[in-house]
Amino acid sequence: MELLNEINWAVIAPILVIQGILIIIALIDLIRTNVTNGPKWLWVLIILFVTTLGPIIYFIFGRRQR
Repeated sequence: MELLNEINWAVIAPILVIQGILIIIALIDLIRTNVTNGPKWLWVLIILFVTTLGPIIYFIFGRRQR
């Protein structure tokens, strides 16, 4: 419990909010996209479980170039 009191939430909270927004935007884009580089179910796992880098990896490598 003492560890939670020692965390500087003023620094951590904005990072968590940005991470949440990135995940939501990446998932919405994935749902709207018809074709991706690889299976969609794999991109869902990467977006959700690779923390902050997952959505960024999706936007760089997962989307097909038009």
